Amino acid sequence: MAGYKETPRQKMISMMYLVLYALLALNVSKDVLNAFLVVNESMESTNMSLEKKVDYIYDKFKTQYNLNPEKVGSKYQEAVQVKQESQKLLQYLNNLKFDLVQKSEMGVVQKNAKEDSIKIRNLYYKDTVINGVQQKFLMLEKVATKDKYDNTTHFMIANNQKGEAYKLSKKITEYRNFVLQKMNEPPDSKKIGLVIKPGKVYHDATGTKEDWEYHNFNHTILAADITLINKIINEVQSAEFDAANYLFASVSATDYKFDHVEAKVIPKNTYVLKNRKYEAEVLVAAYDTKTKPDVYYVTGVDKWKPDYKKRAKKISGVEGTVKLEFPANTEGEKKYAGIIEMIDPKTNQKVQYEFNSAYMVAPPSLTVSPLKMNVFYIGVKNPVSISSPGLARNKVNPVISKGKLYKDPKNKNQWIVEVPKGLKKVSVSASAKIDGKPYNLGSVDFRVKRVPDPTATIAGMTGGSMDKNQLLAAGAIIPEMRGFEFDLYFRITSYSFTTLINGDFFTIKAKGNTFSKDIIKRIRSGKRKQKFFFENIQAKGPDGSKRSLNPVNLELK
Repeated sequence: MAGYKETPRQKMISMMYLVLYALLALNVSKDVLNAFLVVNESMESTNMSLEKKVDYIYDKFKTQYNLNPEKVGSKYQEAVQVKQESQKLLQYLNNLKFDLVQKSEMGVVQKNAKEDSIKIRNLYYKDTVINGVQQKFLMLEKVATKDKYDNTTHFMIANNQKGEAYKLSKKITEYRNFVLQKMNEPPDSKKIGLVIKPGKVYHDATGTKEDWEYHNFNHTILAADITLINKIINEVQSAEFDAANYLFASVSATDYKFDHVEAKVIPKNTYVLKNRKYEAEVLVAAYDTKTKPDVYYVTGVDKWKPDYKKRAKKISGVEGTVKLEFPANTEGEKKYAGIIEMIDPKTNQKVQYEFNSAYMVAPPSLTVSPLKMNVFYIGVKNPVSISSPGLARNKVNPVISKGKLYKDPKNKNQWIVEVPKGLKKVSVSASAKIDGKPYNLGSVDFRVKRVPDPTATIAGMTGGSMDKNQLLAAGAIIPEMRGFEFDLYFRITSYSFTTLINGDFFTIKAKGNTFSKDIIKRIRSGKRKQKFFFENIQAKGPDGSKRSLNPVNLELK
């Protein structure tokens, strides 16, 4: 395989082939030939890693398609075609490796072909799980005929260009042309590998011209054939990765992009009288957490009017959403209306979306209000407000079903709740003495949850494009407790750094959260559009719990 810039790994494999031919001529020990096994094992490991990167691109593509099928649909369908064609060729290549082993071992295990196949799979293949899928993994080092070439040469070359190698070259060329077409590249493009020159343009050690098939599979031992097939698999996966990336980037930049989806409940009324109906609309809301919309609102009105903007209150959004808060100091029905202002990416102009709603303020018999979240978190001092209408706070005596409930030493009007591990729900109840008699004020149930995982960030970002100097200045992965009101700190204990260099993935494992010298070196030598994957990020919480955090995938501007 030649015709494009080879990666260091591919150059190493090419050199190994030259060494192989020299060793075959010298008829040296099999132990020396086993060096091919090292190269082959490394290739298979690289292929598994690359498969995960390809799946990640498809997952991102599918998410955008589910959010906006009309806009993303055409490019997503092309990506699906690329995946289907890639899987067909990869399945053929993996089957070809087994066929080569079977042909090489023919007559060594059993004469019966069916029994041969079963014996070979039992002897040389083992079950392994790759990306959650159980597959057969070839143990090449155990193949007895890994240094033989007679049977495999006949199978791959045969006579009159009828050998399997000629079918292989045809499939590779057809796949390459298909991928280049999807990427709008000419047939002679060097953006992907898998180049097979037609005709007898390759030379052997004596200078004799020969075609690609003869050059690669004539009198080459089984170990070399398997290694070459794994190299082709690597180039197919790299081509698929590039094509999927190209199609994903081709989705119009003027479309609205959504990166978060959640269910929303919109009630018709938030206060319902006994024996009446509660009505609500349940829908899926999609929004972009990177946008910052502005909201203008006024209270006491049924519908928004343009002249309200002069006296309206303004709230700037955070992570794509805006939270409205109104003091409930008086009882009765409360109304409000307003507009959401945001930038239309197509026109780059501000657009407005009107809204209006209402709510009811009424006195409950017992109010137990968490001051930071709507649940109690394990290992955290949860502040709550406990009161009852018409009663002084010091008359209310609350208790908790499990855990601790005590007065906040810093604020006499608040309480602190601490809940132990292993609970899913607790109840806070209260009583009071009214006219000298005990009176049950009721109880409120609360869910108990573990403190949520922090968000791994670099320079405040979880993904996207970043300037090289900005990335170097950041210098570390920072865990952020986004949307979590408690002041907690998680410590990053380890992570892995991966980047794609000349078609080959390079990975560095690091301790702590800072960039190591090797990682800084790789970033400094990075080129525009080069991707950096910070993955397998592990963190330790203040309660000693270990968490696996989100990956941070960045691309150099």
